[in-house]
Amino acid sequence: MEVAAYRIATEAVTNALRHSRATSCRVTLRADHALHVEVRDGGPDGAAAWRTGVGLRSMHERAAELGGALTAGPTDRGGRVHALLPLEPA
Repeated sequence: MEVAAYRIATEAVTNALRHSRATSCRVTLRADHALHVEVRDGGPDGAAAWRTGVGLRSMHERAAELGGALTAGPTDRGGRVHALLPLEPA
């Protein structure tokens, strides 16, 4: 799980650097019944959906392999990637 969380976070930050024109990026980790990995960037307001490429696809696959889920896309305050990774095996 640690490797998946790290890879998801680094891919999300890399995507923010490459695509968002953001001046800030924040990585947040939180644990309750699951590990939450959230990456938010301060890019321009995004109304258009993100195109799925290799990076987004790999983040989705990493989360799914652990029985988790990933959401990613624009918000009214920039981009957001959120991975939910269960702490207990499915």
